[in-house]
Amino acid sequence: MSVKKIIAKCICLLVIAGFFSGCKLNSKQLLAKRIKHMQEASGNPVTIEEIKAAINRYDSEVTEVQQKNAKIGLWYKILGTRYLDKKMYGEALKCFQSALNVYPDNPNLYYYVGVCAGYMSHAALDFDATGNYSKKQNYLKLAEESYLRAVAIDERLTTALYGLGILYIFELDESEKAIPYLERYLSIEKRSVDGMFVLARAYYSNYQFDKAVELYDKIIATTKSSEKKSEAEANKKVVLNASYGM
Repeated sequence: MSVKKIIAKCICLLVIAGFFSGCKLNSKQLLAKRIKHMQEASGNPVTIEEIKAAINRYDSEVTEVQQKNAKIGLWYKILGTRYLDKKMYGEALKCFQSALNVYPDNPNLYYYVGVCAGYMSHAALDFDATGNYSKKQNYLKLAEESYLRAVAIDERLTTALYGLGILYIFELDESEKAIPYLERYLSIEKRSVDGMFVLARAYYSNYQFDKAVELYDKIIATTKSSEKKSEAEANKKVVLNASYGM
């Protein structure tokens, strides 16, 4: 389905829900209006008995609001992944943020935010040539926090574990922080050659040469790609030379 069709469906859904305004979702505002309406219709219940009676009377409406919010959160996630497929990372990031307003404990949404923030950091250039790169650093910090939140919710979410490894090694220059997450990743994805390469790089950067060599040997024994085997052999030679002080 095209992005345009997805957007059209989202717009229709938002209009039906009754709170499409300025292309921004505000489910709390909708709920407040519905509660106010119910209070006015039921004479502003005060006592416990009156509140219980109002709940029984409008239970189906409350359920309807919850169901609409859930659907809208799902559509924002779908739209975000469509933008992600098109490499429209800024728009995707906005959608995933809106989805998180509905599903704040969804680890995959945090992973997607991390991916988008990482790519947006590359676009956060100092266009005014002021020497200020705070915007780039803010995106990288958002990526880190999002990945960490994802693995805090689901410690076996391999996509986020791998994302943290890439972020720490190649973006933040903190390869020592990558090691535990990549080790956990490989304990799950035991035959991931890409994961082995990245972890071996982290070991090498932290002078754990024996572990790096061991991983390169494992890559050589595991991969069927002649290109990756040659790369592992070359990297192994570099590590051995470094370990012998050559």
